[in-house]
Amino acid sequence: MNSTLLILLFIFGAVALMVVLGERFARPADPQRMRQLRRWLIPLVGVMLLLSLVDFYT
Repeated sequence: MNSTLLILLFIFGAVALMVVLGERFARPADPQRMRQLRRWLIPLVGVMLLLSLVDFYT
């Protein structure tokens, strides 16, 4: 029980640290870069869904 609480506390601390550092040092997203990522993201999500369906039915 103690180790579970320790792991959860560590995860919570790490996520809190990422949020604080992300808010402080992150740059605003470049619209050009976001378009580039969106062009790849939607087809990759579709492929992932198809592969998960194939895995589920086999």
